[in-house]
Amino acid sequence: MKLAIKLAYRNLIGAGLRTWLNVIVLSFSFVVIIWMRGVMLGWDHQAKNDMISFEIGGGQYWHEQYDPLDPFSLNESNAKVPDEFSELIKSGDLEPILIVQGTIYPLGRMQSVMVKGINPNQTILKIPTSKLDTVVNAIPAVIGGMTAQSSKLSIGDYVTLRWRDINGTFDAAELVIVDVFYSNVPSAEAGQIYIDIEKLREMMIMPESATIFTFRNSEADWIEVEGWRQKSFKELTKQVDNMIKTKTAGQSVFYFILLLLAMLGIFDTQVLSIFRRQKEIGTYVALGYTRKQVVGLFTVEGTMNSILAAIVGAIYGIPFLAWQANHGFTLPIDASQFGMAMSQTLFPVYSIGLIFTTILIVMITTAVVSYIPSRKIAKMNPTEALRGKLQ
Repeated sequence: MKLAIKLAYRNLIGAGLRTWLNVIVLSFSFVVIIWMRGVMLGWDHQAKNDMISFEIGGGQYWHEQYDPLDPFSLNESNAKVPDEFSELIKSGDLEPILIVQGTIYPLGRMQSVMVKGINPNQTILKIPTSKLDTVVNAIPAVIGGMTAQSSKLSIGDYVTLRWRDINGTFDAAELVIVDVFYSNVPSAEAGQIYIDIEKLREMMIMPESATIFTFRNSEADWIEVEGWRQKSFKELTKQVDNMIKTKTAGQSVFYFILLLLAMLGIFDTQVLSIFRRQKEIGTYVALGYTRKQVVGLFTVEGTMNSILAAIVGAIYGIPFLAWQANHGFTLPIDASQFGMAMSQTLFPVYSIGLIFTTILIVMITTAVVSYIPSRKIAKMNPTEALRGKLQ
């Protein structure tokens, strides 16, 4: 095997430009596959971190009737805080959130919103709820950047909020925007208004009520509470996981095209090499090489293209991938249009497993592509091969 590797290396270097063209194309496949897969991993990492920070914390309890896709059931999707949650709420490890439907009238327009009552002193989510303690002549409210953009509201603006309480009576009050926050989580921003939970309970005539509870720690001990459904971190991020799986499957087509181009070059090179090196093959057999050993030599020679490609790819790929990890990949369109937790600039994340898996897949594919044309050597007559003629 050691001799076969030496001969294969010598033959590859001796082939000159043909070898380096294959190596460069194959190295391009290495770098692009790792980069694109790194972007997907970076999106997954960033999206989940943002959702933890601005929406789901470490997990949630939902009222058994709560359905975020059915706003008409919100008035029935709440109940008084269970006694089992009291200690967790006092310690700050669990925060109640009351959600009701409302309507605002910015600049004379009507816009439906979800009004979320939240504790101003909470520290689980990064929403600037501390601003809800601001003393003003209206109800302090915090909104996300997407709501501010769609409603044309900014800090200091006043807007009328109308709601219907638990008895079905409509009422209205003035809100003042005390802060605008920006995140990469549309479901925490779009059509959402945050006010003090005690104020919202008073407005809705729902004392001590909540719609959901947010955990601080994803590894917290869950307890069974009648009337409340447990929503783990994995379940709450399932939509992101499914989207990333779909995008990854779509990228697989691009991976296949890249590998196909590189493998086609290696296959053609192997076929041409066997055709032009018939005398060399016959000489190997005459010197005592078995046909399997000669086939192995040419297979190793083809596979070595991937090793050289990994080395060449590392030369320009490592600086490129490191630069991308630091500066990120900015999307050419507004990421908020996707309706999911997605930053405008994605920062790729590369793992050792990703790099070695990519190298292994490409090396195995290259070995198979190199072996297929090399099988023809087993059918060659050594005498005819020495004369430079195939059987």
